Amino acid sequence: MKKSRFKRIIINLIFVLVFLIALVLIFNRPIKNEVIKSYQPKVTRQMVEKSETRQKQQTKRHSKNVSYDFKKVKSLDFQTALRSRMNTNRLEVVGEILVPKSSIHLPIGLGVANTTLALAAGTMRQDQKMGKGNYPLAGHHMVNRHVLFGPLYFKTKVGDNIYLTDLKKVYHYRVYRRVFIAATRVDVVKQTKKPIVTLITCDATGAGRLMIRGKLINQYSLNQATPKLKRALLRPANN
Repeated sequence: MKKSRFKRIIINLIFVLVFLIALVLIFNRPIKNEVIKSYQPKVTRQMVEKSETRQKQQTKRHSKNVSYDFKKVKSLDFQTALRSRMNTNRLEVVGEILVPKSSIHLPIGLGVANTTLALAAGTMRQDQKMGKGNYPLAGHHMVNRHVLFGPLYFKTKVGDNIYLTDLKKVYHYRVYRRVFIAATRVDVVKQTKKPIVTLITCDATGAGRLMIRGKLINQYSLNQATPKLKRALLRPANN
């Protein structure tokens, strides 16, 4: 009698487990998107300065969490999104990107580690600086018009404004080029003489890349930004 009861309990537990796994598989993408969107940090100058200091000193934390190895970048799965969301303190934040017409407002993290790209736009070179030459950023295209660099694919056009900030200065760029390129085009990450921003995400197939480029048209202190722009930059990211 006891063995029969125990057997039923085990069968019921297995059934519940299988059912829960099936639900996760069915709703994997929506849940993953919500996990990412729930990360809404309020980026501060103090946060940026700490990341910049760790970068200069090449601390153990910086070396552990920052990678520029493009070959290790993978498609963003649910496990990586969840793990990244549970360890947001590891993200080395150095600023924000705002593309008003595309509703993109993301933190900028150092490097292209999978845990960084799960939550932010990632810098693609160790030596890049806002307003100085080429400032390339990578971001995931989530087949969603509202998550990470998904809006870049669906909404961003030539003529749109892009704002970068380190919470000290604002760098205003204007999109002058939108083009699809091969995934092997690493030359678009290289330094340039002219100050530009380069945004990279996957195309619809995942095999190629969409490249958005903007030229720097102005830069000024955050305090000199219009009230509307300042409010947009100072509100929590992903919001």
